[in-house]
Amino acid sequence: MSDKVRCGWCGTGLYETYHDEEWGVPSHDDRHLYEMLVLEGAQSGLSWITILKKREGYRRAFANFEASVVAEFGHEKIEALLQDPSIVRNRLKVESAIINARAVLKVSDEFGSLANYLWSFVDGKPIQNNFISLSEIPAKTELSIKMSKDMLKRGFRFVGPTVCYAFMQAVGMVNDHTTDCFRHAEVAGLGR
Repeated sequence: MSDKVRCGWCGTGLYETYHDEEWGVPSHDDRHLYEMLVLEGAQSGLSWITILKKREGYRRAFANFEASVVAEFGHEKIEALLQDPSIVRNRLKVESAIINARAVLKVSDEFGSLANYLWSFVDGKPIQNNFISLSEIPAKTELSIKMSKDMLKRGFRFVGPTVCYAFMQAVGMVNDHTTDCFRHAEVAGLGR
């Protein structure tokens, strides 16, 4: 596998597995979408590899990202989570995961699912970019700014434009694999 050309940001180990199997693959699974919202928010100010290493800890700590369960977490659970070394122990990030679970339930009631709400920003179809190099890939776009504003209005936290764009890349709302990466064409084929 190591002879394949990958995006320039892709390292080895967990990074390679994440890049090759998950990043950019269109996801319509509400649990996975909520998971990625929490993880992208947790990553803010940290490296993505830190979050990948803690991913299993997050799954245990946050009820495998069942929003209906996490939405019920109260003060005692928050205090316990802040003692859990398997996650990022930042109060604002922990609280945002719970607040976001509640927001997920509200948009699910309104739109039928979290996926319906999020994918409405791209009219239900992934945006296929054709970036040649990493330097061309933006940190945020007009669309991620629009998405961020709407999500903040609906009560979500840690969903600034940069986090929203990273989330869109992760869940396949945009295909930002560089054109020389073996996954670019594979992921583009998934969005059709």
